[in-house]
Amino acid sequence: MPNRDASSLKEKLRHLPDGAGVYLMKDRLGAILYVGKARNLKRRVSTYFQPSRKEKLQQPKVAAMLDLIYDFEIIEVRSEAEALLLESRLIKHWKPKYNTELTDDKRYPMVRVDLESPLPRFRVTRLKTSERSRYFGPFVFASQMRQTLLNMRKQFGILLADASPTLLPDGRWMLYDDIRSELFGGMGNIVSADEYRARVEDAMAFLDGRSREWMEDVKKDMAEAAARRDYEQAAQLRDLAKAMENTLSPTRKFAVIPSRPADDAVMAELGQVLGMKAPPRHMECFDISHISGSFCVASMVHFSNGVPDKANYRRFRIKSFTGNDDFRAMEEVVGRRYKRLHEEGRAYPDLLVIDGGLGQIASALRSFLEQGLEPPFMIGLAKKHERVFFADGREPLDLPVDSEARKLLQRLRDEAHRFANAFNAELRSKRIRESVLDDFPGMGPVRRKALFAHFRSLERMKEASVDELAAVDGIGPKMAADLYEFLREC
Repeated sequence: MPNRDASSLKEKLRHLPDGAGVYLMKDRLGAILYVGKARNLKRRVSTYFQPSRKEKLQQPKVAAMLDLIYDFEIIEVRSEAEALLLESRLIKHWKPKYNTELTDDKRYPMVRVDLESPLPRFRVTRLKTSERSRYFGPFVFASQMRQTLLNMRKQFGILLADASPTLLPDGRWMLYDDIRSELFGGMGNIVSADEYRARVEDAMAFLDGRSREWMEDVKKDMAEAAARRDYEQAAQLRDLAKAMENTLSPTRKFAVIPSRPADDAVMAELGQVLGMKAPPRHMECFDISHISGSFCVASMVHFSNGVPDKANYRRFRIKSFTGNDDFRAMEEVVGRRYKRLHEEGRAYPDLLVIDGGLGQIASALRSFLEQGLEPPFMIGLAKKHERVFFADGREPLDLPVDSEARKLLQRLRDEAHRFANAFNAELRSKRIRESVLDDFPGMGPVRRKALFAHFRSLERMKEASVDELAAVDGIGPKMAADLYEFLREC
């Protein structure tokens, strides 16, 4: 592989998460060579940097790729199913030279149930985009799945995507006002929200069972493909079965930050080791998050007496430039935050923590000096060795591993990192969700911009009628009809 600082690479590998995600292998110039998915990012990505791996390879193409790998980026997701779908989308977008498995961009359909809706509908989708919905799939048998949904509408009295229920004066709902109301038979077309919710629970239990039956069918087909030595088909079915298993499994959760206040001794210890005049009761921490310079965002979290004060969290989009420059991003967001506090006459925190070392601290300090503002007590916390850097030029400080003051700083920094990554993931998810329009024939940037300017979101666009779609500039009646059918399939 190309020469690279071995210690920095080893440190980067050591901090990889154990969860599912997608990884992007890059060359010295930052070009993406390969996109892959993993159930365990740390274990999978680390194998690329094992010296013995190249010697064991039989494929010259893969060995050649290993010679070019210089760096990597990762995108964490909540399940292997999401990784499967995101991998497909990124391969289509970047078209990496060494990707061959998903060039046909297969995106298998899933069933989504919007649980936060008063009357949850059962919809067909090809992207898992909402944390507040329940998903079943992905399924390779699309026609079988759609027929099952139609049968479920009759059997359980549930709503599909085409429904427009009406709220009646007595607080109950009329599910359908046309011939389809007869489909419910004895189930009843007029129900309360609670009665309908019971139907949804029964239907989801049924669909969960059918999903597992379909998953067994996929495994059976996989075994048959392997028996006839069709290993490429067997591998695709294996990945699909794994994706289905992970969609049906509980979603991975983030670790919960302790909510108890840090006691006075810990606050006093932190203030003492940092050389502060008083314990830092109010602390703020900034972190920058991006993927190869894209979706660059920043987060700021606020702790009061050692406890996350989420009412005072802030998220920032980078406005002054586009690209990958953590220093400029840090300078911008710190400047925006404290200029606003100064103009509003609000107090600065007792302690400002920057995620990073001397470079990040210098950028944050510059934002104060250029605006003629007096900065609060400021430090940087570098991930390597958890070393503390001071804005006043003092020698860096290494706190003991068992120090409660160090643990408090780590909780603050890790929360900023989590909050920034969550915002980054939200933007990526929105972009991936909206990029579905790229697959619609004739959808150029002008029409796409006009659609989103009119409807504001893909969800509202999906709810629009043909006439409403046709009312948008550049979308005629024929395209509106085709787009309406296309969106129903998404």
